[in-house]
Amino acid sequence: MMEPTPAYGPSRDERQWAMLCHYSAFFGLLVPMVGNVIGPLLLWQFKREDSSFIDYHGKESLNFQITYSLAMMLCWVLAWILIGFPLMLLISLVVLVLVVIAGMRANEGKAYRYPFCWRFIK
Repeated sequence: MMEPTPAYGPSRDERQWAMLCHYSAFFGLLVPMVGNVIGPLLLWQFKREDSSFIDYHGKESLNFQITYSLAMMLCWVLAWILIGFPLMLLISLVVLVLVVIAGMRANEGKAYRYPFCWRFIK
């Protein structure tokens, strides 16, 4: 049996925009190292005033993508001693899973807080 949706939760439109804040990080596949930050940044900037739910998920996604970019830069430095390449693969797989989970939670109308994330934007 399905759980009833509370009347006071985020609207369907808010949930979809919040989900897109997370999934827009996949723009990084087209523009490596910056697209994953630009996608969430643009969506958050355009939609953050519309809803506190979208604002929360936009900040969360943006903070996580900044953290991920910094980790990948560190991996490039570590690539000189060959450990950076396996770390890049591992970190990328973890990020993929976490972004999908975050998008699903946002679409369910739930808050999601990324683990291993520095919160630059409060």
